[in-house]
Amino acid sequence: MKEVEENNQDLFDSILIDIDQYNNENKVLYPYDIKEKLLELKEMDEDKFHIILKKLPNELLAEVISEMPAHIQEDAAEYLGSFKLAKVASEMDTDDAADFIQNISENHETIAESILANINKEDRDLIESLISYDEDAAGSYMQTEVFDAKLNDTIGASIEKLAKLKSEREIDNIYHVFIVDRNQKFICSIGLEEVIIMDFKKTFKDIVEDKEKEYTQINCNHLEDISDVVEKVSKYNLSVIPVLNEDGILIGRITSDDIYDIIEEQATEQIYGLAGVNDEAEQDSNLFNVIKTRAVWLGINLLTAIAASIVISFFDSTIQSLVSLAILMPIVASMGGNAGTQSLTVTVRQLAIGDISEEDAKETIIKEVILSLANGFMFAIIVGLLSYVWFKMPLLGVVIGLSTIINLLFAGFFGAIIPLICEKLDIDPAVASTVLLTTITDIVGFFSFLGLAKLIML
Repeated sequence: MKEVEENNQDLFDSILIDIDQYNNENKVLYPYDIKEKLLELKEMDEDKFHIILKKLPNELLAEVISEMPAHIQEDAAEYLGSFKLAKVASEMDTDDAADFIQNISENHETIAESILANINKEDRDLIESLISYDEDAAGSYMQTEVFDAKLNDTIGASIEKLAKLKSEREIDNIYHVFIVDRNQKFICSIGLEEVIIMDFKKTFKDIVEDKEKEYTQINCNHLEDISDVVEKVSKYNLSVIPVLNEDGILIGRITSDDIYDIIEEQATEQIYGLAGVNDEAEQDSNLFNVIKTRAVWLGINLLTAIAASIVISFFDSTIQSLVSLAILMPIVASMGGNAGTQSLTVTVRQLAIGDISEEDAKETIIKEVILSLANGFMFAIIVGLLSYVWFKMPLLGVVIGLSTIINLLFAGFFGAIIPLICEKLDIDPAVASTVLLTTITDIVGFFSFLGLAKLIML
């Protein structure tokens, strides 16, 4: 116990030293490192965690809180006053500030409203406009801080403007300048590496008209689905993408760090979904809520298991006549389940990254069926010979071999087609597919194995 307290105190003192050096401008701190230390401290001692939160300078606290999970942000909001939180939110990029306030409003709407009330009107209007977007809209992920220039602006003047914005900490992560017309309509993006090697007396019009210079016109609409935006960024290897409204006016940008976060969220959601687990619920500190969400899917799984058991009950006399069938039944079901999961996982992932369109659906199904069928024949020979050697019954080897082929054929077909149908019906394939597939492979496996045994052996 004493050793734990000492470690606790050492970590606490270490963070205090970091803060002191940061205040004296003697040390560059990375928000991620501070966040990791704070989360570790929170596990050890909640009180010391809250003390550190209050001691962090607003500028650093803004970056640290932006890195924290949503439920930790909510917890922090309970111990920091609305005025302090408003100052912290004002130090954040607009997209991070919107996320922060939205996370707090989930369970502490009064605190969120109080924070907004203490933010200056201009920032408040921007944050409220971002919060108003649908969760999956590009606008909800954008930040409104942009570095833009008019066609007739000189490069030198724009570089000076950028230097001023940077010194005033108004903007960061700048790799492109967005060229707009006098009405703020987007024209193109030009990388800073192109800009800094140009004659500073020239205008951006000179770059745009020079065919040897590189620039891009790739952009996204503020109402566009964020999955489509991620796909666009990946296809064109963009580090930032400008966001336009319906009139083509530049209103913000989505940076690569947000894109990485979205990709990670989508991957996590798919992995959890395939296991019937809700990714948001898993972050809930209330264990009862986590138990409840998991129980729903376990309950559905119980119903499907009962369905498979009913199929088995149709052949109870067959099993009583040949006890070896009961021993071998799990092999057929397991082979079908695993083969189906392979097809399912590949199809769901390809749907997620946009590798499958409606035109590719037929080709995908045929491919998965051929793969499963090929494996079916190979493992049918192996399991058939194994059964023959084990029970000295040639017909039993034939039965389980044929059943393996049938079940793997169905597994490949349904493993591919279920996600495609779910996608067509606008149902998340990752969540709905696994339970359906398991039910099908179990029922087909048991029915084909026991049915063939009854026909061939009895």
